[in-house]
Amino acid sequence: MSDSLPIIENKNLAEFTSWKVGGAAQYYCAPRSIDELKQALIWAEQNQQPVTLLGGGTNVLVSDQGVQGLLIHTLDYTGISSRIEGDLFIVEALGGTQKSEVLKEFIKQRLRPAIFLAGLPGDMAGGVVMNAGVGHDVSPKEFCDIIYSVDVLELKKDGQFEEKHFKKEEIAWSYRKSKNWQPGVITKVSVAWPNEPDDQVLKEVREGNARRKSTQPLNFPSCGSVFKNPEGAHSGALIEKAGLKGFKVGDAQVSEKHANFIVNCGKATATDIDQLIKSVQKTVKDKFQINLTNEVVYLGQW
Repeated sequence: MSDSLPIIENKNLAEFTSWKVGGAAQYYCAPRSIDELKQALIWAEQNQQPVTLLGGGTNVLVSDQGVQGLLIHTLDYTGISSRIEGDLFIVEALGGTQKSEVLKEFIKQRLRPAIFLAGLPGDMAGGVVMNAGVGHDVSPKEFCDIIYSVDVLELKKDGQFEEKHFKKEEIAWSYRKSKNWQPGVITKVSVAWPNEPDDQVLKEVREGNARRKSTQPLNFPSCGSVFKNPEGAHSGALIEKAGLKGFKVGDAQVSEKHANFIVNCGKATATDIDQLIKSVQKTVKDKFQINLTNEVVYLGQW
């Protein structure tokens, strides 16, 4: 492996997750360019190690047992540019770029995606993977509403790399999911919106931030929404109706402020959080015959 991309053994991952829990990666690297990303994928192939990707760490639960193989962390794989093309304002961002950086570009132009992005933590690649969205009615509401194109890097079986380019309509989008771009690593995400400035945008971003501050437990480590909303219902309302606000396993707690958030009150473990998730699912199923499915993604050895 080149000196430009160190491979670190037994790197603790808790500091990189918004829940502040989880064990160590057997091998860890943080590529800063597409060349370093290629180096990492080749190293994993040559050493017969499985690859796990970690982006912003906001929608994942990393096992206390850690992650086997090579964990590629894209926190330093960042970069952003913007342009006006016809009647569209287009922002191109490398996969590890935080959504908050793209938000700034739309705020500068006074465009409505700023209102949507203000409610979304994490990186751009993760936004595509999850088709990230917000619960309240805004336009845009989901990532697919602003996607222009997605670039993906795949290491083929013959050892050659293929760089693939997908237009928005070539990807299959659904609630908190996207398909048809896999396999591979998302290297660049381009988003676009009609270049029609709206002087109300900054005011609405501020109002949204104030609303989140009053309704979400932003002062505790969490992953955001834990469960997807079942059809015709809201997970948070069901959990609250089941009497689970404040319910704890170890130091993991169903938030008193918003029941679809599980917070780390201090020294929670990933196992605490997992057990709490399962308890919530069982109680809601028993009371309402509704299955809550996870929005959070599990990483590592479970």
